[in-house]
Amino acid sequence: MAKRSPPKPPPFPTDSELEILSALWASGPATVREVHQALCNKGTGYTTILKQMQMMVDKGLLTRSERFRSHVYQVSVPREQTQQQLAGSLLERAFGGSARNLVLGALSAQPVSREELAEIRKLLDEVENRGQGEVERGSR
Repeated sequence: MAKRSPPKPPPFPTDSELEILSALWASGPATVREVHQALCNKGTGYTTILKQMQMMVDKGLLTRSERFRSHVYQVSVPREQTQQQLAGSLLERAFGGSARNLVLGALSAQPVSREELAEIRKLLDEVENRGQGEVERGSR
């Protein structure tokens, strides 16, 4: 019996595709017209967004269904998965695989609120605790 290879992750979205994904993450499933309205301050035309969304379906970034005689598009991949994919790529390409340099670069790029810092500290503690649990399990 032949083994199935794991599903291939969708390709990295371009900047303009990321804007469409962000609009859909914020609104949920939507028509092209609704996405166009959400992005109206970007100056992109309706037909450009339509074509881009059709190509995103072909790339596996979006799915399309017909509801109420309109095509409704929704994101194929959760926001978190896309963000992790982009962060991993950026980590390798721009920071030589150094998570430390990535975090330092992100924190120095713009001001960070106390609330964000508290959340980052909490996440770091969780990551550290997970790592210690793995070390303890490995030494048993």
